[in-house]
Amino acid sequence: MIKNKFIRSTLILLIGGFLTKIIGMIIRVVMARKLGPSGMGLYMLSNPTFMLFVSLAQLGMPVAISKLVAEKNGDNKNLVFGLIPVILIFNVFLCFIIYISAPFISNYLLHDERLYYIIISIGIILPFISVSNILRGYFFGKERMFPHVFSNVMEDVVRLILIYLFLPYFLSIKLEYAVCFVILTNVFSELTSIIIFILFLPKGFSLSKSDFIPKKNNIKKVLEISIPTTGSRLIGSIGFFLEPIVLTFIMLKVGYSNNYIVDEYGLINGYVMPILMLPSFFTLAITQALIPTISYYYSIGNKRYVKKKIKEAILFSLLIGIPITIIFVFIPEIPFKLLYNRIDGILYTKVLAVIFLFHYIQSPLTGALQAMGGAKEAMKGTLGGTVIRLFTILIFSSFKIGIWGLIIAVSINIIYVTLHQAKHVFEKICN
Repeated sequence: MIKNKFIRSTLILLIGGFLTKIIGMIIRVVMARKLGPSGMGLYMLSNPTFMLFVSLAQLGMPVAISKLVAEKNGDNKNLVFGLIPVILIFNVFLCFIIYISAPFISNYLLHDERLYYIIISIGIILPFISVSNILRGYFFGKERMFPHVFSNVMEDVVRLILIYLFLPYFLSIKLEYAVCFVILTNVFSELTSIIIFILFLPKGFSLSKSDFIPKKNNIKKVLEISIPTTGSRLIGSIGFFLEPIVLTFIMLKVGYSNNYIVDEYGLINGYVMPILMLPSFFTLAITQALIPTISYYYSIGNKRYVKKKIKEAILFSLLIGIPITIIFVFIPEIPFKLLYNRIDGILYTKVLAVIFLFHYIQSPLTGALQAMGGAKEAMKGTLGGTVIRLFTILIFSSFKIGIWGLIIAVSINIIYVTLHQAKHVFEKICN
């Protein structure tokens, strides 16, 4: 029996993360092969808007709930379920914002009217994602990782089945309708997660009307943690949202066609990035297991144990990251051919592969920083990296070097944010 909770949690998350990554990659492959570069381009152009509103919709509450539950103080039942009405009301407001802003975003910011219905579909899924992740935060705080892992796997299974069975039908109607359908599959996948989390609640667990009535004290405690956390994620999401807008604007100005931009942006974000992000299931698993452990031991002043866990997290991340980086640098055509049956983008992959070594350790560093109460420092790192990334895109894309302006911007952003988070983690554990 494994006595160390951190190692046990990490192993559960690794197994689940591996399964999720495999199924997720199969979903990507099905999408990439059926939608093609143009369809993937539309999907990836809408993705920053999707991520921005998802960050807004959750208000950083899952991380805050996880931290507060892990500290074993207060009424956890009301802390979790009392926040659901609050987040749902806020989500309805966001849906209205999306509805009135969709024409402007699609026509004037992203310069493609086909994105209108795709952006509208984003609003429909927000409440489901928010409720699912609030429940997820509760199980993280309790260090019960299996419900999270099981729900993630089932989410992807549901999405894969739906996409495989029904995507061809929507493609036969219109390309943008097919992309809308891909986004709307999240409604069914998140509903699946919600049902699973409810089934995994403790035996004898009961709810009353009072549990759904928000308490001011709980809201205050959550917001004290969630607002800085949301700030960090929101800054990253805003930067991601602005990225295709700035890139499209500059590249159109210097003479590239809209079709070229859509195809190349789809190639980078629909083909190259998923390949490079393959090891992220490992680093994400480490981060998710790390947050409640570090949060608890840092709160009782055991910095030596916290330091040990952070070192282990970085070491484990590099152990998986380095071998995969070698494959991506020297033989990227093998995974490309195997997954996509094409080799477009292998040069981009070779260049970015080494840079992504920094990215593989960025996640556990950021998670550790947030768990030690350093959400504001993490937010500053994200803000600095976002500003640098957008400024770099603005400058280098104007040199008429194709999509390489984006590649350079991504590289500088990853290095800066990783070094910033590492500096502040070091300060936290050494002071």
